[in-house]
Amino acid sequence: MPIRLFDSLSRESRELRPSHPDGVFRFYTCGPTVYAPAHIGNFRTFVVNDVLRRLLELEFGPDRVKHVRNLTDVDDRTIAQAKKENRPLAEITKKWTDKFHADCDALNCLRPHVEPTATGHIREQVDMIEVLMRKGHAYRAADGSVYFKITSFPEYGALSRIKERELKVTNSALDSDHKDSVSDFALWKAYKPEEDGEVQWPGPAGASAGRPGWHIECSAMSKKHLGETIDLHTGGVDLLFPHHENEIAQSQCCNGQVFARHWYHSEFLQVEAKKMSKSLGNIYTLEDLTAQGIPPMAVRYALLMGHPRKQLNFTLDSLHAAQSALKSLRTARGAIPGAGGSVDVLPPVLAALHDDLNFPGALGALFGLLNSQPPAALNAAQFDRVLFALGLDLTAAPAPAAVPAEITALADRRWTAKQAKDWATADALRKELAAAGWSMLDRKDGWSLEPLKK
Repeated sequence: MPIRLFDSLSRESRELRPSHPDGVFRFYTCGPTVYAPAHIGNFRTFVVNDVLRRLLELEFGPDRVKHVRNLTDVDDRTIAQAKKENRPLAEITKKWTDKFHADCDALNCLRPHVEPTATGHIREQVDMIEVLMRKGHAYRAADGSVYFKITSFPEYGALSRIKERELKVTNSALDSDHKDSVSDFALWKAYKPEEDGEVQWPGPAGASAGRPGWHIECSAMSKKHLGETIDLHTGGVDLLFPHHENEIAQSQCCNGQVFARHWYHSEFLQVEAKKMSKSLGNIYTLEDLTAQGIPPMAVRYALLMGHPRKQLNFTLDSLHAAQSALKSLRTARGAIPGAGGSVDVLPPVLAALHDDLNFPGALGALFGLLNSQPPAALNAAQFDRVLFALGLDLTAAPAPAAVPAEITALADRRWTAKQAKDWATADALRKELAAAGWSMLDRKDGWSLEPLKK
């Protein structure tokens, strides 16, 4: 059956298929802003898109899919972080780009075929802005910035269904007072020494030196690497307005073509039934979770436990359930002899995934078969294709368990006693550690701790 996804623009489920003569399916995902570590809410979107990428490759073939995901390496936040640390912008963004890649690898997310940066495509952005200015869709403001004229694109708001009154209220505080209308958005921001430091480039013809606005980068990079019309554009629901709405306006006004044939947005992630926020202290990174002994593959599985278009409640219980489920999958895979039998788990799992990325339905179908069939009856190759589709690497090493501070203190005391040859104290402390559920392993140059197997 074909892959069908809900389309955020038409508000209906539609089949995904390549539209270009070469048969290559082209899709673009909005990537991270690299000024800090991505959190698990960000990674929900990237895991969803990773499964979609895998399904497309299974459906059309690996060389019939082209996936582009950008890196925003210049904007207000990246510049502010560079100023805060008193380091060059490129140094800051490389640090967090490397961290993002490491986290993606740990979560077994496939790398995009192309991963362009905003700073690497300044010329392409300037070129688009100049076309928009010539066509009357953009104008130079008094301070040398360039803004997109919303009234020049009557279709504006079709994606988000935002009304003109709401638009003016929403956009009123986003940019400077130099705009013709509060609803217009920045394509190019004039250089401000106190804000931008050393970050600036020559601007479009007639505009001041400065830097691109946030929205134009995706339009420019998508056009360069995928063409004027793409088959699918994805991202988190938080980007639907204004970012994706603005992408449509500037791309279609510049190119005179439909920008994206299909739009797909994944919903927010909640933590313990609450919205993620700094004030609540419930914004977790992958590193935060692995430090608590949660392996990355369990995080990935937990992110697959809800439908992508519904808010997912991410809890410690869900992480424990994910670890248990992965253990069951490892046991099942290890019990399949050789090529296994003839029972194919792939069709029911793909049927659910092809139906609007129904992750709970796919996992339910998988475990339904595991519970109803002996391992010897399962086809090993097709079982592995299911694991590929879900991106579940059963060979991934678990994260080291977090060691409580009081346990570390006990181990330090035992090591000191052992070095002093106080064997009675050392033995007593070893027993105390064991009673607390920990095994202390001695080496010539130190010690390590491991949780006792239950």
